[in-house]
Amino acid sequence: MTQAPTPTADTVRRLVRSLLKESDGSKGSANGAAGPDVRPVMESREHTWWVGTRHVLRLAPDQEASARRRRELRLRDLVRPHVPVAVPTSVAHGDWAPGLAYTLDTKLPGGTADEHDVSAVGEADLAGLLTGLRAVPVRQAETLGVPRVAPRSLEALRRMAVHAAQRLAAAEEFDAARLHQLTPPGAAQLAAQQAVAVLTHHGLIGEHVVVSADGRVRGILDWTEAAVGDPAEDIAGLAVAVGSPAAVRAATLAGYGARPCLRGLWLARCDTVIHLTDHIEGRAPGDLPLLRTRLRRAWEPIMLEWVSDLKDDEAEP
Repeated sequence: MTQAPTPTADTVRRLVRSLLKESDGSKGSANGAAGPDVRPVMESREHTWWVGTRHVLRLAPDQEASARRRRELRLRDLVRPHVPVAVPTSVAHGDWAPGLAYTLDTKLPGGTADEHDVSAVGEADLAGLLTGLRAVPVRQAETLGVPRVAPRSLEALRRMAVHAAQRLAAAEEFDAARLHQLTPPGAAQLAAQQAVAVLTHHGLIGEHVVVSADGRVRGILDWTEAAVGDPAEDIAGLAVAVGSPAAVRAATLAGYGARPCLRGLWLARCDTVIHLTDHIEGRAPGDLPLLRTRLRRAWEPIMLEWVSDLKDDEAEP
């Protein structure tokens, strides 16, 4: 496979200037020859750039990512009527290099869940998101190319997390005994219900949840990892993004019962233990303070853990 070029400020500036000229009939940019200011969103994300104050440019690094970017454009149009929060709108799209896609999106106003706490009304916004995703016709999503993903084995994940927790404990990062709350029978009881498959965002980390200063959830970013599958994955994502209590309250408002809520909780807890261990031991990149924050959020206690008495025939939405 041909090595993809590394985007630079000049690359982005040339692309943006051409888009500006196309948008005003080739009369040139109102911002002058240099065009608007461009800068990477983060140093570690060289393929995502701010363009002025109102747009964000996302450049696919390879052909697989390009396919997901192109699919995302159609998926956002499918999702938008069903959810109460904003979904990014593309003002331009195409290829920035041979076979490599770009999308220029309007920036959604607000910060992220890593910057602002979600209020009670914001939890209702998240409930509306989960409700809306469940309402998206699965067949239409699959027609767009959204993949169907099998539920993960919570027991297999639990075993991995137990070993990782022991290493975190040796590094004085975590109390490994906390994972004893999830026993093998408990993991089996929280197995996914095979008949339940909905459209999931599958990437609800804090930076993808747009939150205003008053705690309202204003939008959801980056739909490239969307999949048809286990709704507990999005509950797990919210536990990492906004904390377990808020995530479970939102899922409950959306009509999910104890089983998917607790399953999502434990997916998040096992994932965060494993991810922090992988980073500390040099197997995965990441931001150490952020990984610690995600671990803390996922392990916030919730009342549901102590009062739930799951029944085998519990109905799922």
